[in-house]
Amino acid sequence: MRKLFYNIGRIWGVESVPLAYKSGNEMSVVDAVDNAWLLAEDGLIADWGAMASDLPAADQSLDCTGMELLPGLVDSHTHVVFAATRTTEWELRLKGASYEEIAAAGGGILNSAAKLRVMDEQRLYDESLERVLRMIAHGTTTLEIKSGYGLSLESEMKMLRIARRIGHTVPATVKTTFLGAHAVPPEFKGNREGYVEHVIDTMLPAVAAENLADHVDVFCDRGFFTPDETMRILAAADKLGLPAKIHANELGLTGGVQAAVKAGAWSADHLEHTGEEEVLVLRQSQTMPVGLPGTSYFLGIPYTPGRMLIDAGLPFAIATDFNPGSSPLCSLQMAWSLACTQMRLLPSEGLNAITLNAARALRLEQICGSVARGKRADFWLTRTRDAMNSVPYYFGVNHASQVFILGNLQ
Repeated sequence: MRKLFYNIGRIWGVESVPLAYKSGNEMSVVDAVDNAWLLAEDGLIADWGAMASDLPAADQSLDCTGMELLPGLVDSHTHVVFAATRTTEWELRLKGASYEEIAAAGGGILNSAAKLRVMDEQRLYDESLERVLRMIAHGTTTLEIKSGYGLSLESEMKMLRIARRIGHTVPATVKTTFLGAHAVPPEFKGNREGYVEHVIDTMLPAVAAENLADHVDVFCDRGFFTPDETMRILAAADKLGLPAKIHANELGLTGGVQAAVKAGAWSADHLEHTGEEEVLVLRQSQTMPVGLPGTSYFLGIPYTPGRMLIDAGLPFAIATDFNPGSSPLCSLQMAWSLACTQMRLLPSEGLNAITLNAARALRLEQICGSVARGKRADFWLTRTRDAMNSVPYYFGVNHASQVFILGNLQ
């Protein structure tokens, strides 16, 4: 099936020669074609060009007059499978309690785990699917879903089964991540070493045996898991063929970035606390730094120094961290705006951070993240003019008029 989209005011994010990712000054470059057409064939981008050229033959045609086209957005860090909101804890934070104080009192991740363990799997699936559909409506066409709110073998497997099921239900690309080492559950209180061994000896092999995860993550931070514990878990995951993605340095300079690089992690996420040493280590690696501005906004903690990272010549990606406790944010459009206003990214840098570089954080840059021949026909149309600059400028609005995945309207 050949589908022609014509009279497009502007196509943003085109690539004649696809890149793996963009770093430093490259991140400010977003190529575009004005008054354009795009041809999708069997779910892939077959070609694109200016309307001045002869239009290719197609089975279906869509007149896109008055609209601009952007690549499908890529959310490389989410926790969309959860049982309930944590609005009560939000009120506690508004009254002055810190994230760490709430967690130490049995709230936070442990609160989410307690609720998830008792929720019916079908209901959990239905509510999680609704969240993913909301993300798609905002232009997200590729996403990662983590476990980590189960903290027992049965509940972690339940979360990952749901994530896989969502991936089979929606046309978006869905990747899954096992995050059993998100916190120490109550049954292992005072025995963190015992839980680390349980993750390594029991949980990881079971997850791998059922092919439920594409990656493994660890919350490597103050009060959670140490760099040494993280390295042990990731070494065991590597033996099972599961690459690493790490929660690093959300709560302090705790060695998470160094652990991520040492483990060859695909990405190091959060990075709210990042200094010169972390920059130097990242520059000597293939690990993608990922900032989560929704978390900083909601918790009132420092923002990842995205401007510093880019000025140091590094690549940089942005994700929502969509979760019930620290970032109930489903829209990458809003994350883009926060990256500009709070991390000082240019709009062009922000767009690359939520498309091509985010795809790289999942090692999916060959199939998504830009408008390039042979990539998936995942994109969204907007009636917002000068969309690359105006979408993050007019924050709090869903600018996606129509979302297409594999060339099909959602």
